[in-house]
This record gives sequence, structure tokens and C-alpha cells, in this order.
Amino acid sequence: MKKRLLPFLLALAMVFSLAVPALAAAPDARELPTVAEDDIVILYTNDVHTYISNNRDNDGAIVENTLTYSKVAGYKDTLENVLLVDAGDHIQGTAYGSMDNGKTIIDLMNAAGYNLATLGNHEFDYGMDGTMNAIEWADFPYVSCNFYHEANGVKGDNVLDSYQVFEVNGMKIAIIGITTPESFTKSTPTYFQDENGNYIYGIAGGTTGDALYDAVQQAIDAASQEADYVIALGHLGVDESSKPWTSEEVIANTTGLDAFIDGHSHTTMEMEEVPDENGNPVVLTQTGSYLGTVGQLTISAQGDITAQLLTGEDLADVTPNAQVQALENAWYDEVNEELGVVIGYTDNVLDNYDADGNRLVRKQETNTGDFATDALYYLFDNMDLDVDVAIMNGGGIRNTAITGELSYLTCKEIHTFGNVACLQTVTGQQLVDALEWGAKDVAPAGTAAVENGGFLHVSGLRYTINTAIPSTVQQDDKGVWTGGPTGEYRVTNVEILNNETGAYEPLDLTASYNLAGYNYTLRDLGDGFAMFDGAVNVVDYVMEDYMVLANYIQSFPVNENGLPEVTGYEQAGNRIAIVNEASDELYQDVTTSNWYYEAVAYVTENGIMQGVGGGNFDPQGTTTRGAFMTMLARYAGVDTSGSSPWYQAGMEWAMDEGVSDGSNPHGSVTRVQAVAMMWRYLGSHEFDADLSRFSDVEEIPGWNGAREAIEWAVDAGVMQGSNGQLNPNGIATRAEIAQLMMKFCESIKG
Repeated sequence: MKKRLLPFLLALAMVFSLAVPALAAAPDARELPTVAEDDIVILYTNDVHTYISNNRDNDGAIVENTLTYSKVAGYKDTLENVLLVDAGDHIQGTAYGSMDNGKTIIDLMNAAGYNLATLGNHEFDYGMDGTMNAIEWADFPYVSCNFYHEANGVKGDNVLDSYQVFEVNGMKIAIIGITTPESFTKSTPTYFQDENGNYIYGIAGGTTGDALYDAVQQAIDAASQEADYVIALGHLGVDESSKPWTSEEVIANTTGLDAFIDGHSHTTMEMEEVPDENGNPVVLTQTGSYLGTVGQLTISAQGDITAQLLTGEDLADVTPNAQVQALENAWYDEVNEELGVVIGYTDNVLDNYDADGNRLVRKQETNTGDFATDALYYLFDNMDLDVDVAIMNGGGIRNTAITGELSYLTCKEIHTFGNVACLQTVTGQQLVDALEWGAKDVAPAGTAAVENGGFLHVSGLRYTINTAIPSTVQQDDKGVWTGGPTGEYRVTNVEILNNETGAYEPLDLTASYNLAGYNYTLRDLGDGFAMFDGAVNVVDYVMEDYMVLANYIQSFPVNENGLPEVTGYEQAGNRIAIVNEASDELYQDVTTSNWYYEAVAYVTENGIMQGVGGGNFDPQGTTTRGAFMTMLARYAGVDTSGSSPWYQAGMEWAMDEGVSDGSNPHGSVTRVQAVAMMWRYLGSHEFDADLSRFSDVEEIPGWNGAREAIEWAVDAGVMQGSNGQLNPNGIATRAEIAQLMMKFCESIKG
């Protein structure tokens, strides 16, 4: 595309999102459930994601027997003793939500007569101000028992009421709201922080789930004092990747719930009975997503609770609510008129699903992932900016099969979130750490792979994921990256495309690279990507995600019909190799012929040191003081995983033990500093060493303990010198540190 069109596209970049749903399988049509006069009915929806257009065909015509808010409202109008609730994720997902930050969706829910809702993770996608706006716009209350204010790391009061009590047909029904702790990373962590990066909002979860279970139990206990029935309205889901915060685990670790209306995992679950902590059955139900079904929970006069999912065919004879339908039609027409312009064409089928309907984009490379990252790369390259690599998180790629004419709406099917393109300068180490974080959940072929929205698609780069190597990346209790793997990197063979030669070259961990991505990943900790702290912004907030795609589409040569035709994406481009290969090699850059091989093997196998990424140890690299404190702490049995920053636990241990004063943790450690920390760790000990054979003894610094530490190290065989010199003030290489650590451990054992 010509550069003169960029200002025009930038002007359009404030127009927001649309996507086409992949509907979950719904139950077959059947007769509506019989509702007795004294029955209490709770209708429920979850994960609608603003899909108010999924009842229309490509020409905009209403598809017979499909569900809409107006149909749900019409059904509610036919019932007595009824409540209508939503379990979250209703204001984000398509242009029908993001065009006005969810305002019209809330208007539709108001008109439909919703009585209550809880916050899903996507209710935070417009920032905390957007969340509070939605709550203010709603005529119905929001509830959440585990969303709270925070100051200085201390939990404060809840932001919302934990529950609401409704009196229906003489009975009191308490409905408790629960929000997934995954909201920190599945939305944007910075939205929960102040301008200094301090958390001012929290969502109770806990690494073991106990904080979540306690918050729910407290709400149950309080609600039980006021109500005859206690129902959970949660946005937790049942996915393996959401553990320990799933609805099933909450039920199993609490008592007093009668039913749990769930969301988040897009699971079509009509009715299951899950035993609570005391073995009492709790009805668990979820509608799937995108208004494929609406749920009906019925409490009989005898106290029996049943759940049923109703399809559009089930409600075929129901008259839609006229007020809600008018709002739907007007908003649909307005959005489509604005974004329906055709801008390109493709014969390729851009897709992210396999033949069985499994979503692949969060597990492996897809052709849409390649297309999306190439669009990012092209954006900055066409602006004459130096771009080396582009990355795109799989969770930000939402489309099902796309082919034929391409419009702004089509681009919105791929990118629905309104994230903005950025270009940053990062180190090779930061880049490989990002790839490793994105690869943490990738499983061997033929096994059940866990979906990970942070799986990274790439342009200008290729890499291998070895699933034979377990992921040991470090993260905090909010699911945010805190450090590289404590073991071996599973990402290897990272290579960067050289645009001048057209060849791929090995990644240099110490080099700088210009990385294109979106603010969600590069700046806002989205999906937990925190390794880019300290990266240098080249240019920020350039263009909204779907306009990046539109920009790229219009760069292709036009076809005979005068439309730019996208080619080259018949299938994924083999940029990401996933293998399952056990290897006898320690590292790519350490061989059995190296003098330090035994030492590197020793410190690796004993968990004292680890590789630097890309399958490398970097034997000639240096080690910081903080890293060396951490090595000694690991030897001493201290669990340093999950520390933030990664060396913090090791440094605190060293200070407590008198090993170091903790100063200058980022400075490179010298040989004398290393042995001095070892010497202090050992405490009182005898030594008798003659240093006269070393010609540089006078170079031993005069600070307290330096000479004693050197004498001890020589006497114990930890330090041997080379060519008659100790080189006490020399910066120790990683290979030398490995040797020192091995000799240190052997001296203690001996």
C-alpha cells in the first residue's frame, strides 16, 4: 500500500471491533420446560461477547429460530416468578461492543430486563474506567465477592456487593457473584494498577485457590443468613488451564451452595451435579457462548433444582420483545454501514480451527497467525522503520474460516479487541524469554494440549519448541512472568531473518532487536508477558489491530476485479516447529571437549545454574552479583522460584545469612567477590594456604575478608589460578562460575 494512505488509515483507526462467532453445539430442539405456578425460574446467559449479529446471514437477513437478546426478553415476558442474570463477558468481543465501549450492549440488557450480572474478565477490556462506566450504565446491579480494593499489597473492601437477595414468590434467592482471577492476564494487568505500577485492585485467587474459596465461603455464609437458596453466578469455567480457580474446584472446597451458574470456558453444560465439601450435590450449568443457548434454572415448590438449555428452535414460537429488537436492528445497521466497505479479496481460507472444530491458534502455528504477524511487520517496515521481528498472541486472533471478499468487518473477525501496534527495542534474551513463556503449555502431538492465549505467532523469526523438555518458567500468583525457566529452555533454534541476505541467522542473546507487537503484550502485561520491562519504545500507539490488517491487505497487487488480492497463505508457513525430542546434549554451545563441560553439567543437574535460552548456556557470558547470590541460595535449599524480581529471594537470603550486603545486584561478579560470598556462607573454618606462587597476589583488594576468602579458596581447591595468576578482580565468566560452584560443593562434601 502507498504510504500516502497511512494518514487516512490512522484516522480510521478509532473505529472498533467485530467478529463472527464459532457457535458451540447446542441441544436439539424440544418442548419448552413446564413451569408450574409456584416455580421460581432463573434465566441466564454467559459469554455473549456482544454477538448480536449471529442471527443474521451474510446479507443481513434474520436467520429463522436463532437467539437474540430480544428473543430472551420476549421469553422472560411470558414467565412469572422469573429473574434474568448474566455470568460475564457481555460487553467485549465484536464491533457491536467496542464501537461504544459496551454502552449499547448495556442498553440492550437494560431493555431486556436483566436483574443481575457479574464481571467477566472481558468487562475489564476498556480499562478500569470502562468497567466502572458499564456498572454505572446498568439498571441492574453487578456483584462480585472476590474483586476488591488494594493498597500497599493489603486487601481492602470489596468493590461491589458480594451478593444480591431477591424475593421471588415468597422465597428469598441470594445470588453471589464470582470473577475469575485470570482477569489480571486475560484482560490487562495494568488496568488494575496505578501510574506507578502498584496494584490498587485485586481479585482473590491464590496460587492454591484458597483465597478464592475463602472469599466465596464468606459470601455463602453471609447470604445463607438472609436467603432460602444460595446460587453462585460465576465467571470461572471448567478448563484445565483455569485451575485452581474453576467452578468445580470452588464447589468442592465450599459448602452451602444450591447451584452454580458458570461462564468463561464457553462450555455447553446443561446440568451436572458436583459434590461440595460435605458431599452435597450442587447443580452446575453453563450455556456455552455467543447466545447459542439461554439457560433456565427452575426451583420447584418442593425445593428441587433443575437446569435446561434452550435453543432458538425451542423458543421459535416466542415473540421477541419489540423494544429490544428495535435497538438491536438500529445498532446492527449503524455498525455495518460504517465497517462494511470491501477492501480486498483472497482465495486462501484463513482459519484457526481443525476439521473437528478444535481451536488451534492457541496451541500451534496457523495461517491466520502468520497473516496477522506479517501485517504487523509490514506496518513498520512500510513506515521505513527498522523492524526485525513481529509477535502476536494467539488469544488475540479470533476468526473462524475467512475467504472471498475482505472488509473492515472481516478484519474485525480476526482482531476484535482494539489493541494498538507498538515497536520496541528489546534484547535477544527478552525475546527468547517471551517465546519460552508463550510455549509453556504446548504439549506433544497426540496429547491433550492446553489452550494458551499467550502462544506466540511470529514474523521475521522461526523457532522450535521441544515438548520433551518440561516448562519451568517462573510466574507469580496472578499468572504473570517473573523469570526464565529454572531448568532447561524448551524453546531452541531461534533464528532471525536477515532482510538483506534473505537468510535466517541465530538469535544473539546480547544483541538488540526491534520488536513489533501490540500494547496488550508489549506494554500492558497481557497474558502475563512481563519480560519486556526496560524495553525502549521506538514508536507507540500507531494503529489499531484491525486497521493493521486492513493496511496490509491493501498492499497486495489488485486482481482483475480491481481488489487487492491476498495470496501466500494457503497453509501455515512452518515458522514454528513443535518436536518431542529427548537429547543427551546439555546445551548447543557446550560440548564434551570443553574444559568446563563437567562443571556445567554438575551445576545444571543440581539446579544451581541454568541455561540462558535458545538451548544455550553462554559459557563466556558474565554473571551478576544477584545471580550468584541466587546460586548459593539454591545450593542452600532455598526455593527461589516465583521471586519478583527473579533474584530477590536469593538476595534476601544472602543478606539474612551475612553472605552479602545485597548491594549492586545487577553488577557483574568478580572472582574474589564470588569466593568471598562462599567463604562467608561457610562461617568459621580453618585454612592454611601459601599464595606466594601467584604473581598477582598484590592485586587482592584490601576490603575485609578478601584475602582470607582467597586463601581459603586456594587451600580448599575451589580456586586454582591459571598461569601463575589468581586474577582476583577479573569478571568471572559463566563457565568459571560453574567451575567455582562445582569445586565449592565438592570441597564441602570432601
